[in-house]
Parts: sequence; structure tokens; C-alpha cells
Amino acid sequence: MAKKNEVTRRQFLNYSLTGVGGFMAAGMLMPMVRFAIDPLLKEGAKQDFVPVMDTSEITNKPVRKEFKIDQVDGWYESEVTQSAWVYKDEKDEIVALSPVCKHLGCTVDWASNPAYPEQFFCPCHAGRYTKDGMNVPGTPPLAPLDVYNKKVQDGKLYLGKPEPR
Repeated sequence: MAKKNEVTRRQFLNYSLTGVGGFMAAGMLMPMVRFAIDPLLKEGAKQDFVPVMDTSEITNKPVRKEFKIDQVDGWYESEVTQSAWVYKDEKDEIVALSPVCKHLGCTVDWASNPAYPEQFFCPCHAGRYTKDGMNVPGTPPLAPLDVYNKKVQDGKLYLGKPEPR
């Protein structure tokens, strides 16, 4: 019979097998946990400014300009084409709007509906935006068009990431 402070053979085997099993489980789970949380630990992609057009080409009428950016999705890198509506407003300041409708993500077009000649129009659900990108009350979009971060350098317009207003 075992003394009061001694560990019995049964307790020793129980502790040993539990410890070994715990280490084995941790060894199998750690790579899975690391794989699952790896995207959260990585720094978010920073989109640099990309040249879009010469500032001398920009007029008061919105013009759709396409440009390419490098995109990284996990381990896959690709070149993606994006577009922006670019024009000068009444104060002669450059405006660059995202063409993505805030209702369901369709693409808006400038003056494509004869009934609304001076507005951006979304053909999916008749969404409308004024020239400055603000949504027209009573139409499906509930938010204005996103505005691109922009900078002018050496006579060229550079666009960054679109941001909501």
C-alpha cells in the first residue's frame, strides 16, 4: 500500500499519458491555428498611388479613366484594372470618383440616361448620383460614391485607394 505523499503507479501512468497526449495534440493543432490566423497577423496591403493621366487632359466633364494596380490576395499576386470618373469641379479642383454604385455594386455611368443628362446613372436599379457623387434622395443608393485619394505631381494625376465620404 502506498504512503500518503507517494504517487502510485496508476497515477504516474495517468499523468504521463495525459502529458504526452497534450504535447501531441498541441503539436498537431499549432500549425492549424497558425494557418488560420496568419492572414490576421500580416500587415494590410498598402496601395501606392498610380499615375492615371496628365492634368492637362482633365476637363469639367467627367471622363472615365482606367488604370492598373498590383493586387495581392494571400499568396496570389495579380494586376487588376480599376477605373475612376475624373473631372474638375466649379472651383477648378480635381475630383476622382469610384464608379461602383453604393446600392449593389453595379457600375455607374455619366449621362447615360437621357432623362438625367447631368447625373451619374446606375442601370441596375435606376440609382442616380449628382455630378459631385452625392446620391439623389428617393433613389436606391443610400450613400454617395467613394472618392479616390489623389495627388498631383509633375503634371500627372495619381490615384490611391477609394474611400467612403
